[in-house]
Amino acid sequence: MTTTSAAGARTVVVKIGSSSITDGGGIDVAAVDKLCGEVAGLNRVGHSVVIVSSGAIAAGWWALGGGPRPTDLAVLQALSAVGQHRLMRVYDDAFACRALTVGQVLLAPLDFVHRQQYLHARQTLARLLELGVVPIVNENDATSDDEIRFGDNDRLAALVAHLVAADLLVLLTDTAGLLTADPRRDAEALLIEEVVEVDHELESLAGGAGSEVGSGGMASKLAAAKIAAWSGVHTVIADAARPGVLDAALAGDAGVGTVFRPRSRRLPARKLWIAFAVGAAGTLVVDAGARRALVEGDASLLPAGVVDVHGEFDADDAVEIAGPDGVVFAKGLVRHSSERITALAGRRSADLPDGVSPEVVHRDDLVVLT
Repeated sequence: MTTTSAAGARTVVVKIGSSSITDGGGIDVAAVDKLCGEVAGLNRVGHSVVIVSSGAIAAGWWALGGGPRPTDLAVLQALSAVGQHRLMRVYDDAFACRALTVGQVLLAPLDFVHRQQYLHARQTLARLLELGVVPIVNENDATSDDEIRFGDNDRLAALVAHLVAADLLVLLTDTAGLLTADPRRDAEALLIEEVVEVDHELESLAGGAGSEVGSGGMASKLAAAKIAAWSGVHTVIADAARPGVLDAALAGDAGVGTVFRPRSRRLPARKLWIAFAVGAAGTLVVDAGARRALVEGDASLLPAGVVDVHGEFDADDAVEIAGPDGVVFAKGLVRHSSERITALAGRRSADLPDGVSPEVVHRDDLVVLT
Protein backbone atom coordinates (compact mmCIF):
# COMPACT_ATOMS: atom_id res chain seq x y z
CA MET A 1 0.00 0.00 0.00
CA THR A 2 1.43 3.37 -1.00
CA THR A 3 -0.71 5.83 0.89
CA THR A 4 0.95 9.16 1.64
CA SER A 5 -0.06 11.77 4.15
CA ALA A 6 0.95 14.78 2.06
CA ALA A 7 -2.51 16.26 2.35
CA GLY A 8 -2.48 15.92 6.13
CA ALA A 9 -4.15 13.53 8.53
CA ARG A 10 -7.79 12.85 7.75
CA THR A 11 -10.65 11.04 9.43
CA VAL A 12 -12.30 8.30 7.40
CA VAL A 13 -15.40 6.25 8.17
CA VAL A 14 -15.48 2.92 6.34
CA LYS A 15 -18.65 0.85 6.21
CA ILE A 16 -18.54 -2.73 4.94
CA GLY A 17 -21.65 -4.76 4.26
CA SER A 18 -22.50 -8.33 5.19
CA SER A 19 -22.26 -9.52 1.59
CA SER A 20 -18.63 -8.32 1.44
CA ILE A 21 -17.34 -10.01 4.60
CA THR A 22 -19.36 -13.22 4.76
CA ASP A 23 -19.47 -16.34 2.61
CA GLY A 24 -21.43 -19.56 2.58
CA GLY A 25 -19.81 -20.73 5.80
CA GLY A 26 -19.84 -17.61 7.95
CA ILE A 27 -17.40 -14.71 8.24
CA ASP A 28 -14.98 -14.45 5.30
CA VAL A 29 -11.71 -14.16 7.20
CA ALA A 30 -9.73 -13.27 4.07
CA ALA A 31 -12.09 -10.39 3.24
CA VAL A 32 -11.85 -9.02 6.78
CA ASP A 33 -8.06 -9.37 6.66
CA LYS A 34 -7.91 -7.39 3.39
CA LEU A 35 -9.97 -4.57 4.91
CA CYS A 36 -7.86 -4.52 8.08
CA GLY A 37 -4.66 -4.43 6.06
CA GLU A 38 -5.84 -1.35 4.18
CA VAL A 39 -7.06 0.34 7.36
CA ALA A 40 -3.71 -0.35 9.00
CA GLY A 41 -1.98 1.25 6.03
CA LEU A 42 -3.99 4.43 6.49
CA ASN A 43 -3.34 4.33 10.22
CA ARG A 44 0.43 4.06 9.72
CA VAL A 45 0.58 7.38 7.89
CA GLY A 46 -1.51 9.24 10.44
CA HIS A 47 -5.10 8.92 9.22
CA SER A 48 -7.86 8.00 11.69
CA VAL A 49 -10.29 5.30 10.62
CA VAL A 50 -13.62 4.21 12.08
CA ILE A 51 -15.12 0.97 10.77
CA VAL A 52 -18.86 0.44 10.69
CA SER A 53 -19.24 -3.29 10.16
CA SER A 54 -22.24 -5.40 9.32
CA GLY A 55 -22.05 -9.16 9.63
CA ALA A 56 -23.06 -9.92 13.23
CA ILE A 57 -26.52 -11.25 12.35
CA ALA A 58 -25.13 -13.23 9.41
CA ALA A 59 -22.39 -14.69 11.63
CA GLY A 60 -24.94 -15.72 14.24
CA TRP A 61 -27.21 -17.14 11.55
CA TRP A 62 -24.50 -19.49 10.29
CA ALA A 63 -23.30 -20.33 13.79
CA LEU A 64 -26.79 -21.70 14.50
CA GLY A 65 -26.99 -23.74 11.34
CA GLY A 66 -27.93 -21.31 8.55
CA GLY A 67 -30.94 -22.14 6.40
CA PRO A 68 -33.56 -19.63 5.30
CA ARG A 69 -32.80 -16.22 6.74
CA PRO A 70 -35.35 -15.35 9.45
CA THR A 71 -37.29 -12.09 9.43
CA ASP A 72 -38.68 -12.09 12.98
CA LEU A 73 -37.11 -9.22 14.95
CA ALA A 74 -36.63 -11.22 18.16
CA VAL A 75 -34.80 -13.97 16.26
CA LEU A 76 -32.61 -11.44 14.44
CA GLN A 77 -31.72 -9.81 17.77
CA ALA A 78 -30.77 -13.21 19.18
CA LEU A 79 -28.64 -13.94 16.11
CA SER A 80 -26.87 -10.61 16.58
CA ALA A 81 -26.05 -11.52 20.19
CA VAL A 82 -24.60 -14.83 19.00
CA GLY A 83 -22.66 -13.36 16.09
CA GLN A 84 -21.33 -10.04 17.38
CA HIS A 85 -18.48 -11.44 19.47
CA ARG A 86 -17.57 -13.87 16.66
CA LEU A 87 -17.30 -10.97 14.25
CA MET A 88 -15.20 -8.94 16.71
CA ARG A 89 -12.88 -11.89 17.29
CA VAL A 90 -12.04 -11.98 13.57
CA TYR A 91 -11.37 -8.23 13.55
CA ASP A 92 -9.32 -8.46 16.74
CA ASP A 93 -7.11 -11.20 15.29
CA ALA A 94 -6.66 -9.37 11.98
CA PHE A 95 -5.59 -6.12 13.64
CA ALA A 96 -3.54 -7.75 16.40
CA CYS A 97 -1.07 -9.15 13.88
CA ARG A 98 -0.65 -5.56 12.66
CA ALA A 99 -0.05 -4.27 16.20
CA LEU A 100 -3.36 -2.41 16.34
CA THR A 101 -6.06 -2.58 18.99
CA VAL A 102 -9.77 -2.52 18.23
CA GLY A 103 -12.62 -1.19 20.33
CA GLN A 104 -16.25 -2.24 19.96
CA VAL A 105 -18.83 0.56 19.97
CA LEU A 106 -22.52 -0.36 19.83
CA LEU A 107 -24.74 2.63 19.11
CA ALA A 108 -28.49 3.16 19.38
CA PRO A 109 -30.55 5.74 17.47
CA LEU A 110 -31.23 7.74 20.62
CA ASP A 111 -27.47 8.39 20.84
CA PHE A 112 -28.02 10.82 17.95
CA VAL A 113 -31.29 12.32 19.15
CA HIS A 114 -30.48 13.34 22.71
CA ARG A 115 -27.77 15.96 23.04
CA GLN A 116 -26.04 14.46 26.09
CA GLN A 117 -25.90 10.96 24.60
CA TYR A 118 -24.63 12.42 21.34
CA LEU A 119 -21.81 14.20 23.15
CA HIS A 120 -20.92 11.05 25.09
CA ALA A 121 -20.77 8.99 21.90
CA ARG A 122 -18.65 11.62 20.16
CA GLN A 123 -16.29 11.84 23.13
CA THR A 124 -15.87 8.06 23.28
CA LEU A 125 -15.03 7.75 19.59
CA ALA A 126 -12.69 10.74 19.73
CA ARG A 127 -10.81 9.30 22.70
CA LEU A 128 -10.47 5.89 21.04
CA LEU A 129 -8.97 7.53 17.96
CA GLU A 130 -6.61 9.60 20.12
CA LEU A 131 -5.41 6.38 21.74
CA GLY A 132 -4.66 4.84 18.35
CA VAL A 133 -7.53 2.38 18.65
CA VAL A 134 -9.60 1.37 15.61
CA PRO A 135 -13.28 1.70 16.64
CA ILE A 136 -15.59 -0.91 15.14
CA VAL A 137 -19.16 0.33 15.24
CA ASN A 138 -22.42 -1.54 14.86
CA GLU A 139 -26.01 -0.90 15.78
CA ASN A 140 -26.95 -2.40 19.13
CA ASP A 141 -29.17 -4.91 17.33
CA ALA A 142 -29.58 -7.23 20.32
CA THR A 143 -31.61 -4.67 22.29
CA SER A 144 -32.80 -2.11 19.73
CA ASP A 145 -36.48 -1.22 19.62
CA ASP A 146 -38.28 -2.21 16.41
CA GLU A 147 -39.82 1.27 16.27
CA ILE A 148 -36.57 3.14 16.95
CA ARG A 149 -33.65 1.73 15.00
CA PHE A 150 -31.34 2.69 12.15
CA GLY A 151 -32.59 -0.13 9.90
CA ASP A 152 -29.24 -0.65 8.20
CA ASN A 153 -25.59 0.17 8.79
CA ASP A 154 -25.32 2.46 5.75
CA ARG A 155 -27.41 5.12 7.49
CA LEU A 156 -25.58 4.45 10.75
CA ALA A 157 -22.25 4.98 8.99
CA ALA A 158 -23.43 8.32 7.60
CA LEU A 159 -24.49 9.47 11.07
CA VAL A 160 -21.17 8.30 12.52
CA ALA A 161 -19.36 10.29 9.81
CA HIS A 162 -21.20 13.36 11.09
CA LEU A 163 -20.47 12.39 14.69
CA VAL A 164 -16.69 12.25 14.18
CA ALA A 165 -16.59 15.12 11.65
CA ALA A 166 -15.18 12.77 9.04
CA ASP A 167 -13.52 13.99 5.86
CA LEU A 168 -14.60 10.92 3.92
CA LEU A 169 -17.21 8.17 4.11
CA VAL A 170 -16.49 5.00 2.13
CA LEU A 171 -19.37 2.55 1.66
CA LEU A 172 -17.86 -0.77 0.58
CA THR A 173 -20.11 -3.17 -1.26
CA ASP A 174 -19.99 -6.01 -3.81
CA THR A 175 -20.34 -3.81 -6.91
CA ALA A 176 -18.12 -1.15 -8.46
CA GLY A 177 -20.45 1.60 -7.25
CA LEU A 178 -23.77 3.00 -8.46
CA LEU A 179 -24.43 1.74 -11.97
CA THR A 180 -26.77 2.92 -14.71
CA ALA A 181 -28.69 -0.39 -14.46
CA ASP A 182 -28.78 -3.58 -12.42
CA PRO A 183 -25.67 -5.52 -13.59
CA ARG A 184 -27.48 -8.80 -12.87
CA ARG A 185 -29.96 -7.91 -15.62
CA ASP A 186 -27.98 -5.63 -17.91
CA ALA A 187 -24.43 -6.59 -18.91
CA GLU A 188 -23.90 -3.11 -20.36
CA ALA A 189 -24.53 -1.27 -17.08
CA LEU A 190 -21.98 1.52 -16.59
CA LEU A 191 -20.49 3.05 -13.48
CA ILE A 192 -21.77 6.50 -12.50
CA GLU A 193 -18.52 8.11 -11.37
CA GLU A 194 -19.82 11.33 -9.79
CA VAL A 195 -23.08 12.50 -8.26
CA VAL A 196 -23.72 16.14 -7.38
CA GLU A 197 -27.29 15.72 -6.09
CA VAL A 198 -29.27 12.60 -5.13
CA ASP A 199 -32.64 13.04 -6.86
CA HIS A 200 -35.69 10.84 -7.49
CA GLU A 201 -34.36 9.65 -10.86
CA LEU A 202 -31.15 8.46 -9.24
CA GLU A 203 -33.02 6.78 -6.41
CA SER A 204 -35.10 4.85 -8.93
CA LEU A 205 -31.92 3.19 -10.18
CA ALA A 206 -31.12 1.82 -6.74
CA GLY A 207 -33.91 -0.74 -6.31
CA GLY A 208 -34.25 -2.76 -3.09
CA ALA A 209 -32.09 -5.01 -0.93
CA GLY A 210 -29.09 -6.33 -2.80
CA SER A 211 -28.45 -9.70 -1.18
CA GLU A 212 -29.91 -12.37 1.05
CA VAL A 213 -27.56 -11.63 3.94
CA GLY A 214 -27.76 -7.83 3.84
CA SER A 215 -30.46 -5.44 4.98
CA GLY A 216 -29.65 -2.49 2.76
CA GLY A 217 -28.71 -2.66 -0.90
CA MET A 218 -27.93 0.32 -3.13
CA ALA A 219 -31.05 2.21 -2.03
CA SER A 220 -29.79 2.46 1.54
CA LYS A 221 -26.36 3.51 0.28
CA LEU A 222 -27.91 6.36 -1.66
CA ALA A 223 -29.82 7.36 1.46
CA ALA A 224 -26.55 7.28 3.41
CA ALA A 225 -24.79 9.35 0.75
CA LYS A 226 -27.58 11.93 0.99
CA ILE A 227 -27.18 12.10 4.78
CA ALA A 228 -23.43 12.49 4.41
CA ALA A 229 -23.85 15.21 1.77
CA TRP A 230 -26.02 17.21 4.19
CA SER A 231 -23.25 16.65 6.77
CA GLY A 232 -20.59 18.16 4.50
CA VAL A 233 -18.87 14.79 4.06
CA HIS A 234 -17.54 13.39 0.76
CA THR A 235 -18.83 9.86 0.10
CA VAL A 236 -17.59 7.06 -2.13
CA ILE A 237 -19.47 3.85 -2.91
CA ALA A 238 -16.89 1.31 -4.05
CA ASP A 239 -16.12 -2.38 -4.46
CA ALA A 240 -14.77 -3.94 -1.26
CA ALA A 241 -12.80 -6.48 -3.32
CA ARG A 242 -10.87 -3.84 -5.28
CA PRO A 243 -7.17 -3.87 -4.29
CA GLY A 244 -6.21 -0.69 -2.45
CA VAL A 245 -9.75 0.64 -2.52
CA LEU A 246 -9.39 2.81 0.60
CA ASP A 247 -6.14 4.32 -0.61
CA ALA A 248 -7.74 5.11 -3.97
CA ALA A 249 -10.87 6.58 -2.39
CA LEU A 250 -8.83 8.84 -0.11
CA ALA A 251 -6.64 9.95 -3.02
CA GLY A 252 -9.70 10.67 -5.19
CA ASP A 253 -8.56 8.33 -7.97
CA ALA A 254 -10.80 8.36 -11.04
CA GLY A 255 -13.01 5.31 -11.37
CA VAL A 256 -12.58 4.15 -7.78
CA GLY A 257 -16.37 4.09 -7.43
CA THR A 258 -19.25 6.55 -7.29
CA VAL A 259 -18.25 9.83 -5.65
CA PHE A 260 -20.89 12.02 -3.99
CA ARG A 261 -20.11 15.67 -3.48
CA PRO A 262 -21.12 17.27 -0.15
CA ARG A 263 -23.48 20.21 0.22
CA SER A 264 -22.15 23.50 1.52
CA ARG A 265 -24.82 23.63 4.24
CA ARG A 266 -24.23 21.27 7.18
CA LEU A 267 -27.20 20.09 9.26
CA PRO A 268 -26.82 19.43 12.99
CA ALA A 269 -27.07 15.79 14.09
CA ARG A 270 -30.59 15.93 15.46
CA LYS A 271 -31.97 17.47 12.29
CA LEU A 272 -30.12 14.87 10.23
CA TRP A 273 -31.90 12.23 12.27
CA ILE A 274 -35.29 13.86 11.72
CA ALA A 275 -34.70 14.37 8.00
CA PHE A 276 -33.27 11.03 6.99
CA ALA A 277 -33.36 8.40 9.72
CA VAL A 278 -36.90 8.56 11.11
CA GLY A 279 -39.74 7.19 9.00
CA ALA A 280 -42.61 9.58 8.29
CA ALA A 281 -45.90 8.53 9.86
CA GLY A 282 -48.01 10.92 7.78
CA THR A 283 -48.11 14.10 5.72
CA LEU A 284 -49.27 17.63 6.42
CA VAL A 285 -50.36 19.72 3.44
CA VAL A 286 -49.86 23.45 3.93
CA ASP A 287 -50.87 26.56 2.00
CA ALA A 288 -48.51 28.73 -0.04
CA GLY A 289 -48.07 31.27 2.76
CA ALA A 290 -47.04 28.63 5.27
CA ARG A 291 -44.65 27.08 2.78
CA ARG A 292 -43.01 30.45 2.17
CA ALA A 293 -42.73 31.12 5.92
CA LEU A 294 -41.10 27.75 6.55
CA VAL A 295 -38.68 27.90 3.62
CA GLU A 296 -37.73 31.58 3.74
CA GLY A 297 -38.54 32.70 7.26
CA ASP A 298 -37.20 29.93 9.50
CA ALA A 299 -40.65 29.83 11.09
CA SER A 300 -42.61 27.18 12.97
CA LEU A 301 -45.64 25.58 11.35
CA LEU A 302 -48.86 26.90 12.91
CA PRO A 303 -52.38 25.46 12.60
CA ALA A 304 -53.49 28.36 10.39
CA GLY A 305 -51.23 27.14 7.59
CA VAL A 306 -52.39 23.52 7.59
CA VAL A 307 -54.78 22.65 4.76
CA ASP A 308 -54.99 18.84 5.04
CA VAL A 309 -53.73 15.91 7.14
CA HIS A 310 -52.87 12.48 5.71
CA GLY A 311 -52.24 9.43 7.88
CA GLU A 312 -52.66 8.67 11.56
CA PHE A 313 -49.90 9.66 13.97
CA ASP A 314 -49.25 10.72 17.54
CA ALA A 315 -47.45 13.71 19.06
CA ASP A 316 -43.66 13.51 18.55
CA ASP A 317 -43.98 11.38 15.40
CA ALA A 318 -42.21 12.46 12.23
CA VAL A 319 -44.28 13.77 9.31
CA GLU A 320 -43.54 15.05 5.84
CA ILE A 321 -44.74 18.54 4.93
CA ALA A 322 -46.02 19.19 1.42
CA GLY A 323 -47.02 22.38 -0.34
CA PRO A 324 -50.27 23.05 -2.23
CA ASP A 325 -48.81 21.17 -5.22
CA GLY A 326 -48.36 18.02 -3.14
CA VAL A 327 -44.56 18.16 -3.35
CA VAL A 328 -42.81 17.37 -0.06
CA PHE A 329 -40.40 20.15 0.91
CA ALA A 330 -39.83 19.61 4.64
CA LYS A 331 -40.01 17.09 7.45
CA GLY A 332 -40.50 17.51 11.18
CA LEU A 333 -41.71 16.20 14.51
CA VAL A 334 -45.31 17.12 15.31
CA ARG A 335 -46.46 18.41 18.69
CA HIS A 336 -50.02 17.13 18.27
CA SER A 337 -51.70 13.95 17.04
CA SER A 338 -53.23 13.74 13.58
CA GLU A 339 -56.69 13.87 15.13
CA ARG A 340 -55.96 17.12 16.98
CA ILE A 341 -54.21 18.75 14.02
CA THR A 342 -57.23 17.95 11.84
CA ALA A 343 -59.44 19.70 14.38
CA LEU A 344 -57.09 22.71 14.62
CA ALA A 345 -56.28 23.07 10.90
CA GLY A 346 -56.86 26.56 9.53
CA ARG A 347 -57.38 28.20 12.93
CA ARG A 348 -55.38 31.22 14.03
CA SER A 349 -53.31 30.99 17.20
CA ALA A 350 -55.63 33.43 19.02
CA ASP A 351 -58.55 31.09 18.37
CA LEU A 352 -56.93 27.96 19.82
CA PRO A 353 -58.24 26.45 23.09
CA ASP A 354 -56.41 27.45 26.26
CA GLY A 355 -53.33 25.37 26.96
CA VAL A 356 -52.90 24.12 23.38
CA SER A 357 -49.42 24.64 21.91
CA PRO A 358 -49.62 27.07 18.99
CA GLU A 359 -46.97 25.14 17.05
CA VAL A 360 -47.86 22.11 14.97
CA VAL A 361 -44.15 21.66 14.17
CA HIS A 362 -41.66 23.85 16.02
CA ARG A 363 -38.83 25.23 13.90
CA ASP A 364 -36.27 23.42 16.11
CA ASP A 365 -37.90 20.14 15.05
CA LEU A 366 -38.26 21.02 11.39
CA VAL A 367 -35.92 20.46 8.43
CA VAL A 368 -36.43 22.16 5.08
CA LEU A 369 -35.23 19.73 2.40
CA THR A 370 -35.31 21.97 -0.67
